Amino acid sequence: MYDLEVLPEKVRCGNITELQELIDAAPSVTIAKNVQELVDLAAGGKGSNIHEVRYELPDGRDYLEAEVARTKNGIAANYTEVYMRRRDPNCMVIADDLPTDKPTFEGRFGYNFDSLREETFEWLKTQDLGMFYFQAGKPGMGYDAVAVIPANAGFFGMGLALLQGILDPDKLPEDFSPEAVIYTAPPFRHTHFEGKQVVVHNRIPGKYEMFSYNLYPGPSAKKGVYGMLIGQGESEGWVTAHCSTVRVITPYDSIVNIMHEGASGGGKSEMLQQPHRQVDGSLLLGKNILTNEKRTLELPRTCDLEPVTDDMALCHPNLQKGDGTLWLEDAEDAWFVRVDHIDDYGTDMVLEKITAKPEKPLLFLNIEAVPGGRAMIWDHKEDEPGVPCPNPRVIIPRDTMPGIYSEPVQVDIRSIGLRTPPCTRENPNYGIVGIMHLLPPALGWLWRLVAPRGHANPSIIQTKGISSEGVGSYWPFATGKRVKQANLLLDQIRETPKVKYILTPNQHIGAWKTSFMPQWISREYLARKGSADFRPEQLSAARCSLLGYALNTMKVEGMQIPKWFLKVHHQEEVGVEAYDEGARMLYDFFIRTLAKFEDETLDPLGKRIIECCKDNGNLEDYEQLLKL
Repeated sequence: MYDLEVLPEKVRCGNITELQELIDAAPSVTIAKNVQELVDLAAGGKGSNIHEVRYELPDGRDYLEAEVARTKNGIAANYTEVYMRRRDPNCMVIADDLPTDKPTFEGRFGYNFDSLREETFEWLKTQDLGMFYFQAGKPGMGYDAVAVIPANAGFFGMGLALLQGILDPDKLPEDFSPEAVIYTAPPFRHTHFEGKQVVVHNRIPGKYEMFSYNLYPGPSAKKGVYGMLIGQGESEGWVTAHCSTVRVITPYDSIVNIMHEGASGGGKSEMLQQPHRQVDGSLLLGKNILTNEKRTLELPRTCDLEPVTDDMALCHPNLQKGDGTLWLEDAEDAWFVRVDHIDDYGTDMVLEKITAKPEKPLLFLNIEAVPGGRAMIWDHKEDEPGVPCPNPRVIIPRDTMPGIYSEPVQVDIRSIGLRTPPCTRENPNYGIVGIMHLLPPALGWLWRLVAPRGHANPSIIQTKGISSEGVGSYWPFATGKRVKQANLLLDQIRETPKVKYILTPNQHIGAWKTSFMPQWISREYLARKGSADFRPEQLSAARCSLLGYALNTMKVEGMQIPKWFLKVHHQEEVGVEAYDEGARMLYDFFIRTLAKFEDETLDPLGKRIIECCKDNGNLEDYEQLLKL
């Protein structure tokens, strides 16, 4: 730890006068140079194993935000409020006057942010502070940044440092000059925002400010920084995609790179995991929710996986080759892994091992743990007796992940995931998506515009029915204009004709409960198939044109996948009528969501693709609109 009275020359504030004033006024400032120092801060000091994150409120209340325990494998932090255990999708507001489609601070709260900004600074000046430097994104592709937190919220700083990295102030690059600051003031959630998660973005040119008025890392330490990168890309003409990426190495040593996009809960983390096996080693394709019948698949040898990205991928111009390919690299230093599906020992031995005995300290959120013990990822905090929190998380440094691949990669297949509900004759729904669908590029773009949150999303405060995560599935984190992002995605698709597009469901296929098996099986199938194109007889137009092509047959290591997993209307529990009702729900959702993009600034090609959807165009129409 550093004492500022000893090393004042080590403090870099750039042109951010407010930061310098905080440093000069605060009772103490701890500048951390590595994650371990933030671990000690989180635990309440080097000799402490337990810490309560408390704040005194003006009304006399002493509010306990979180209970923190130092464990053998890191820090376990648990919020006292169930509400704080998931990201509120409505947390972002914009304080500046730059172009935006997001709610503004003044529009939502009825007054200008300037007064609260000054009030926040005055409160921080009374606090013992923690501080550290980091690079949001990558050098040359992001911001030089600094984080300022109350010292007693060390676990929040630890999470941010794991996710974005931390720079030793003794070894900062000569040209390092902070141009972005994250300020954290947790009590304001209670005094100004009725207990809600609020993150304020103030896009001052040359001095990007983000104010986090809560201690859940999702809206600020992770998605808030993501918003900074999206904003930079919006002004410079590039995209930070919301995706996981994996190099899939087949038993025959061929390699296929898959980029998997989608809303929270859409299977991004799962794309980096091996398929979950039953006790006998088989893969459970699905279980019929009406008959309890099970279908399994014997697959003795799965592909090897080399994870590349988990959630945020820089598709920066510096990476592109200009030859019709798409290149990307990870924008983060650690991964915010949801482990709700790990509910017992042995479910995922690889993930369990690296979290139980990690090389570096981890941050566990919504995981039960005792001070000095070991946090285990299947011990989920209960929201109420007998009801586990649906969003247990662990932040894992990417360089500790087995088989990690740390260079830019060229994308072969770009998939998008959708959480699907069950669909039956008695209860029709949009769970009509087969195990895998191929999409023409125009439909690939439309799916990224509507980006459904889908069924039973575990990561955010729950919304009913099918709703949109917004353009790119990263819209909740973007600060600018929706149509601008749509145009950037269309440009990206147009400029990368060598990429193929697929859609995979998770949770249900018709009347069958499947979890994430569809995307795992599709990954195994496509990797073995390699770059070979599908023959015409292997595909046919899906009954619902929004689903592109359906497979006529699918064979994995000589084993045939039942036809009703490929074309859901063949399930006797579903049939044509229920399928068509589910297709209507999906179509209505598309029309409702795409209306937000009908703007004069939309690319003319984009306008024609949306018109095609509104006219209930067929698959050939989409193929002709964007022929690459």
